[in-house]
Amino acid sequence: MRIHIATDHAGLEFSEDLQKHLRDAGHEVVDHGPKTFEPLDDYPSFCINAARAVVRDQAAGIETLGVIFGGSGNGEQIAANKVRGARAALVWNVATAQLARQHNDANLISIGARQHSVEEAILYIDTFINTPFSFEERHERRIAQLAEYETTGLIAGREID
Repeated sequence: MRIHIATDHAGLEFSEDLQKHLRDAGHEVVDHGPKTFEPLDDYPSFCINAARAVVRDQAAGIETLGVIFGGSGNGEQIAANKVRGARAALVWNVATAQLARQHNDANLISIGARQHSVEEAILYIDTFINTPFSFEERHERRIAQLAEYETTGLIAGREID
């Protein structure tokens, strides 16, 4: 599987360890930066680039997911979710990693590098990668509604104020 990675300065060392783990597990890793430590860097472009690549690869039929990091993971998740078709979930334990895939068919996860050890992050990432989407009708319906709103600003049959 292809895994797109992005971070900010807070997650740079963390990201390097996780990329090694993913490569050792046989995944193709694409690093969207940063490449060097810059304490005043700005994460939005790195995370947006990773999210765009995930969405583009999935549209092309390539098996791919994304993993993004920052101090808390919050801003990185917000940045990725600005990309049409990206469904980035903030993950902080095994259950949220599983549910991100099972219920939301998330295609990216965001993890706080200052909140978790490398070992915890590896567990969350492996869980995310290895958990399939449930394909339950209710989850497919909800994801379709989100995609419809993202595209049109409406959800058919639902009131949006």
